[in-house]
Amino acid sequence: MPGSPYMEEPPPGLLTWPTLLRMFGVPAVAFLAACWYSGVLFEALVIMTLTLLFIAWWRR
Repeated sequence: MPGSPYMEEPPPGLLTWPTLLRMFGVPAVAFLAACWYSGVLFEALVIMTLTLLFIAWWRR
């Protein structure tokens, strides 16, 4: 992995940015594209924002 502090591969179970983007980025873009196509993009963004704020508040 270029630019990684690990000599070979990252340790097992470690979440790196490429893994996180594949796990959450692609589904989020697909979900937002479907919402845009349906005409409910603003509502979906509001719900996602409120959900993330609640999770951040809950974990503090």
